[in-house]
Amino acid sequence: MKKIVFILFFIPVILFAQKFADKDYYLVDSLNLKELSKADRTILDSCLMKFHTSQNDTIKLRALSVICDNLMSEVWSEYQFKQYGYIEEVLRKDLSENEKNVVLLMKSGSLNNLGLIAEFQEGDLPKALDYYLKALHLFEELENKNGEAMMLNRIGTVYNSLSDTEEALNFFLKSLKIYEELGEENEIANPLNNLGSYYSGVMDYRRSLDYYLHSLRVNEKVNDVQGIGISLSNIGKLYIDMKELDKALIYFIKSVNLFKENNDKNGIALVLSNIGKIYYLQEDYTSALINAKQSFNISQEIGYPKRISISAMLLSDILIAQGNKAEALDYYKLHILMRDSISNETTKTDAIRKQSKFEYDKQKAIDDATYDKQLAIEQESKAKQKIVIYASAGGVTLLTFFLIFVANRLQVTRKQKCIIEEAHEELSEKNREILDSINYAKRIQSAILPADELVAKNLPDSFILYKPKAIVAGDFYWMEASTGDGTRGVSNEKNTTPITQHSPLILFAAADCTGHGVPGAMLSVVCHNALNRSVREFGLLDPGEILDKTREIVIDEFDKGKVEDDITSYVKDGMDIALCSLSGNTLQYSGANNPLWIIRDNDIIETKADKQPIGRFRRSDLFTTHVFELQKKDIVYIFSDGYVDQFGGEKGKKFKAKAFKELLLSIQEKTMKEQKAIIDMVFEDWKGDLEQIDDVCVIGVRV
Repeated sequence: MKKIVFILFFIPVILFAQKFADKDYYLVDSLNLKELSKADRTILDSCLMKFHTSQNDTIKLRALSVICDNLMSEVWSEYQFKQYGYIEEVLRKDLSENEKNVVLLMKSGSLNNLGLIAEFQEGDLPKALDYYLKALHLFEELENKNGEAMMLNRIGTVYNSLSDTEEALNFFLKSLKIYEELGEENEIANPLNNLGSYYSGVMDYRRSLDYYLHSLRVNEKVNDVQGIGISLSNIGKLYIDMKELDKALIYFIKSVNLFKENNDKNGIALVLSNIGKIYYLQEDYTSALINAKQSFNISQEIGYPKRISISAMLLSDILIAQGNKAEALDYYKLHILMRDSISNETTKTDAIRKQSKFEYDKQKAIDDATYDKQLAIEQESKAKQKIVIYASAGGVTLLTFFLIFVANRLQVTRKQKCIIEEAHEELSEKNREILDSINYAKRIQSAILPADELVAKNLPDSFILYKPKAIVAGDFYWMEASTGDGTRGVSNEKNTTPITQHSPLILFAAADCTGHGVPGAMLSVVCHNALNRSVREFGLLDPGEILDKTREIVIDEFDKGKVEDDITSYVKDGMDIALCSLSGNTLQYSGANNPLWIIRDNDIIETKADKQPIGRFRRSDLFTTHVFELQKKDIVYIFSDGYVDQFGGEKGKKFKAKAFKELLLSIQEKTMKEQKAIIDMVFEDWKGDLEQIDDVCVIGVRV
């Protein structure tokens, strides 16, 4: 295993090796290095000197192994090509059998690294496959099972990307079998993850989840932080496919936090794109746009065409949903451009795959004795000169095609850079405009909420905890106060008798409109206005009657646009609400899905709401009004579902009503101001690093 790690980070130098000491001598400070201690830097300086001055290949290679272990990714990629040529140069010298085996092992590792560059940085899958197969043949020749398993797994990922899933499965299973025979727990998670991806692709979600969870447990056991992040991300992606978006979001948030700790920009870009996709599917386009844009910016920074293509496509979908078709088209064009840059050799892919598979099967069919015999015959062949001529001609042809390809890539890259810079500037401006509009909408929504002075005057011993998920919210709280110095006539289907009111009456409510963010906020304005009209225009004071009339007004408002836009087809739920009236010690309550809790004598009296919303529903029963005579020190609580539904804790589960009841009972002797602070603190501690999933509104009133 140590040899494999050594190979992965081994960066020798080739071009102009003999002149390197004269022309290209790099001191430590000129290289892009990992953070080093003073002692490590001294050792590195010594290794650099040995590499440039030694005439012994073994010493030079050992020195390079230390140097390259400390190189960062940018320099690491650049030096892989130099490494391969230098190893080829050493192999042309007279070496002992042991020396040759060591250098061949280095060559197989170098081929693996060149394949990684081709696959992830260049997006050239046929080239990556060619490198990986050559490395596999060398590892097999050297009887290095670790290396063989590693390359089988990598080859499987390429076939999977080429949509040859059956071939991919074959390689993943071979890799897993070898790792299991070797007992390599540090490596077994990789094929497990890839097998999970395969079964996800064929929609066998149960088996896919089993492999992903197995991979997660292995990574946690060996404390592979990056591996844990990959497994969590894969599980999140699977839950998207299973349409369980809340579960997916939990796993993605855990994953992106790990990637951020490791500064893994590729992982961060991948997970942010998936988080943006979740918000897009939930029609929270503002949150979707923010995450997708962050993914796009990071992808642009690291220069991975595949990541740029995915995030650009997501941005296009989001902008279309927001009605910004012109900008959406720009991102779609960029997506196509990046996609084409990845698959511009598609016409060669089938041929390369067939040829590579043939070579691999042929190698496996020949046992070691037959292979040695065949190699000896080839070395003694009288056609050696003819082979050299053909090889030279082929090399010239390949070089010509390579130069044409490089020129084409440079031209495409310049165009891509201009497009990306223009798109980034336009996106930043659009984002500022969107945020300015949303912040202005927040000012409008804040204006309809009861002023703090009004709440303090009418409910002096109370608190309101209000925590919107986004800048604007679908939750709101409402209050209407009557002076109690006259008679207010009340008339509707349930009661035609005037009610005489002699004491002040306070109406207050905690409401939760469908959705959150901008859509929820728009609906909250309609429902807030309907509550005001029910009381002020129709003179209603009974909570059940108010909800009946509010439902009627809300449905009528949405029916007005029916002919033009049939808005009723998607505005279905409207609003859940807990509405109370308090006059002296008499409390009246009516609820649409949201309950009432009263704490009395260390116990909770729960009154359940009617199971129907304010809006269109399969049935429309009259809302029930419940009447209570409160006792001194009773505490009344009404709330939306955002608090109890929040995911968090060690296991990422919902807080739930039972835990909320226990919390309220434990703090019942506290002042209402202290209760608010404790309830807020417990919510934040429970939520932790996870995202708030919904708006939160909790109202508490002590008699």
